Amino acid sequence: MTSTRRYQGLPVSEGAVTGEVYPASFQGETRAASPDEVRQAFASVSAERTALAKRLHAEGRDEQADIVTVGALIALDPALVEPAAAAVAGGCAAPDAVRESAAAQAAILAALPNPGLAARADDVRQVANAVVAQLAPGQAAAPPAGDFILVQREVDPADLIRLAEDGLVGAVSVSGSANSHASIIARGLGLPMLASADPAVLEIPAGRAALLDATAGQLTTDPAPQDLAALGNPRPGPAPHRAAGTSHRTADGQPVTLLCNAASAREIRIGLSAGAAGAGLIRTEIPFVGAARWPSEADHRAALDPLLSLLAGRPAVVRLLDFSGDKIPPFLAGTQGGLDALLGEPEALGDQLRAALASGRDTELKIMVPMVARLDQLAQVRAALADAVPAGAAVPPLGMMVEVAATAEAAAVFAPAAGFFSIGTNDLTSEVLGLSRADPRMGPALAADPRVLALISRVVAAAATSGIEVSVCGDAAADPGVLPLLIGLGVRTFSVGAARLPRVAEWVAAADTASCADLAAEAMSASAGPPAAHQLRADAGPS
Repeated sequence: MTSTRRYQGLPVSEGAVTGEVYPASFQGETRAASPDEVRQAFASVSAERTALAKRLHAEGRDEQADIVTVGALIALDPALVEPAAAAVAGGCAAPDAVRESAAAQAAILAALPNPGLAARADDVRQVANAVVAQLAPGQAAAPPAGDFILVQREVDPADLIRLAEDGLVGAVSVSGSANSHASIIARGLGLPMLASADPAVLEIPAGRAALLDATAGQLTTDPAPQDLAALGNPRPGPAPHRAAGTSHRTADGQPVTLLCNAASAREIRIGLSAGAAGAGLIRTEIPFVGAARWPSEADHRAALDPLLSLLAGRPAVVRLLDFSGDKIPPFLAGTQGGLDALLGEPEALGDQLRAALASGRDTELKIMVPMVARLDQLAQVRAALADAVPAGAAVPPLGMMVEVAATAEAAAVFAPAAGFFSIGTNDLTSEVLGLSRADPRMGPALAADPRVLALISRVVAAAATSGIEVSVCGDAAADPGVLPLLIGLGVRTFSVGAARLPRVAEWVAAADTASCADLAAEAMSASAGPPAAHQLRADAGPS
């Protein structure tokens, strides 16, 4: 007889689904292997991921392809491969040797002060799991014929991509955080997912019926009828198709512009089909996180053409390379990366600007500068843009992200020099609250903190005074508790993850701007700190 059990985890991609538990475990014992066979297993894993990345690029799924490529490169790293081969030569069992080498490398990465690089520890362990699987005589148990929920110690982003077409509806990982590659992929695919889950989930038998509520942060096995009834129909349906550029209004008739964030053609197609007016944030660094040099103009054209060709006649905000955090490529290893690194390479900056101008010639193109901290940074880009524009052609608007606390504080100084503002709530909230973006406590809801709201209000006021546009492109724009506060502060343009746009449209349609303004005023007068922000999220909007 079975009974209902509940397991907690960190919500990293919201939603609720039902399906059978699928651990994707391998059948049979791992066979004995020589050092050369261990090396070949690593090479096979790299080759498989390289082939998958090539297919994803061909389908326009560039962000996912680049994440898979990271795993392919890790599998070829001698610092991971050779210690495992040497241990086998010394008599260690192959799976133990692979896992021990991975554990050593993961520990080194996890200890790094850079949160983005530290998060690569999960990638190393995922590669090790795949190598051990290569050494198994059997094959992975086939997934169920119907809907299933992947449950593993380290969910592999490559598995999410492969299984998404085979009935995968959600995932649970014992490791990881909201900023792990698997989490990023899950959100892009619209798959509910938990990370940092109770390790007891690994003991759930394959095939057990389960309910994954990744909004509440809970996996329930053998859910009772009342569990299912409480969520209505937990199975996600397809996003309703709407004409691109659908007009969105609040309940009291105020117009709101909804755009999508994207790093791949697939995300833009999803966003446009859900009614996005265009793209408010095109992340250009994702295809080059594994690059060995600054991308050339041709490299940028190859990455941008598939995206911008879908946005003819529509807004397309191209953000300059943002090599920071967990997006520092090998050729910038050991540096801080960031905007100054790009500005220190005028040729690289010019190549990107020329490519954006060419690829976006049929769009309503805008250029956006990330992580601006000084006026001279904006001036340097403006001069480079003027040089890149062909003779007689119009210069597209040049704007900036506001994601540094000091920049937000001085928004009135920056506004006259900027063509538009786009508020990046992720980094802004992280800095204001003193929490790393990799911290499990970090999340979009924390943008409801009064200190963050006060800075956003300051930016909106400065934009209004200077007569420039202002939008929010951070994840807080797709949070049901923060969105009403942003509307209350006067924001009327939001750029969100493509898969989240239908829900955001529903929340906008239900919002009353006067009520939102009252709520925002109340939130800004509350005591500062995350606890107050969490309470405001509970009070502010639908979940």
